[in-house]
Amino acid sequence: MTRRGILAVVNSIYDPLGLLAPVILPAKLLLKDLCKEQSGWDEDISEKHAEDWKGWTEDVTYLSNFQVNRVRLWHRILPVTGEQARQEALFLVMGKSRVASLKQVTIPRLELTAAVVAVKIDKMLHQELQVPLQPSTFWTDSTTVLRYIDNDTARFKTFVANRINVIREATKPSQWKYVRTTENPADLPSRGLKAKSLAQSRTWIDGPSFLLNNECDWPEQPMQRKESLQNDPEVKNTATVNTIQVEEDKEPMNKLIDYYSEWHKLKRAVAWILKLKRTLQQLKDERKELSRTIIQAEKDPERQRSKLEHHMKKYKSTREKKPLTLDDLVAAESEIIKFSQRQQFNEELQALQKGKQVSRNSQLFRLDPILQDSILRVGGRLNKSAMPETAKRPAIISKHSRVATLILSDIHQRTGHAGRSYVLAQLRRKYWIPQANSAIRKLLNKCVVCRRITGKVGEQKMANLPEDRLLPDKPHLPTPALTSSGPFDVKRGGVQSRDTACCSPALP
Repeated sequence: MTRRGILAVVNSIYDPLGLLAPVILPAKLLLKDLCKEQSGWDEDISEKHAEDWKGWTEDVTYLSNFQVNRVRLWHRILPVTGEQARQEALFLVMGKSRVASLKQVTIPRLELTAAVVAVKIDKMLHQELQVPLQPSTFWTDSTTVLRYIDNDTARFKTFVANRINVIREATKPSQWKYVRTTENPADLPSRGLKAKSLAQSRTWIDGPSFLLNNECDWPEQPMQRKESLQNDPEVKNTATVNTIQVEEDKEPMNKLIDYYSEWHKLKRAVAWILKLKRTLQQLKDERKELSRTIIQAEKDPERQRSKLEHHMKKYKSTREKKPLTLDDLVAAESEIIKFSQRQQFNEELQALQKGKQVSRNSQLFRLDPILQDSILRVGGRLNKSAMPETAKRPAIISKHSRVATLILSDIHQRTGHAGRSYVLAQLRRKYWIPQANSAIRKLLNKCVVCRRITGKVGEQKMANLPEDRLLPDKPHLPTPALTSSGPFDVKRGGVQSRDTACCSPALP
């Protein structure tokens, strides 16, 4: 007896509805053992397997007495799984069994796979049967599967999550019920059954007796169905991470400077803020003046209030709305520089405001800084030069400030992405940044346009030289040759004739 012969006999049993699954299971398990032992298709099986096979073939003869009387139409699906196999039976309609794979799989996963097969069978029967069916009820003896299906919070691992998704898409958790293993007929195929016992088993043919009762008399659902899945190995572990985001308490002006990425846009924003500040101050002064005048003329508070509101509304409507001017932008630039200097050179500013010199340890000591219009500027001996005032006394800005980065970027773009020396020369016309060379070099290294312009171009390799430039000419052979030409019209003694000319080269 060989493995090939056993497979042929097992497959020859015609059981499309799976009603003989409990009897066929032992033969399938025998084939599984032979596969696990890597037995050849045409090799003789061992004596132990031969005895098991002989006993099974003798028992199969009792299947001739097996009958199913189709009297009632039930629609109950009971999936069950054991360590050896799993079975789903749809009573008086269809059953299906599968042998567990050789790979070791946990019992909950096998039970869950059985539930998925039951759902697929139910879906197929609803589509194929020409009989109106009521909503199905699914029975299982696995409380673990019921907890998986009822769960709405835990996150499962991929295997379980995919199968739970299939079940939840086709059914509702309320359709799944618990049945004790002793009353579950689908448990028989998972353990195997003799053919003689199958013919006498009313549980397999008719199902559990409680199905004949009303739904209110069905078995109560166990409390384990509501237990937590916290320690279940199929549930993903959740890691709780507490993150603390520390926000630096920046001044509004710092936030404004960090918000803008272009120098001229920052100046315009600050200019509008200063313009609004002046407008509000003017409205406040006008309101005070009108209030003082109205109070002197009127004694009634209500009339005073109404007159004041009327005059203020008229004053606002008659005010001319002017755009930004050059003076507004210059004032905004001065305020930005003052703020930046207070952030970076506060000690130097305080010393100069008190009429003292800056400390010798200060990085500005060699610049001989002076205070002009509350702006820290470079000192020196260029007072009598013909240069512009901003070039003689450039404003000092720290290279670590955001303002310095914006100014350098603006100069670099306005000069057509010029190099370091030209950007430095343009900078010195108005500003002085200590260690400006390194700041400009850092800016140029980050400039995408400059990287593209100065990038290394591709090199084309030249083709091979032609043959006539590499190989020598063939040597001249001293062979005699005769060259002829003509005919020519020749006139001799008044007679015209046609002759040809022949030339022979002279040999050395």
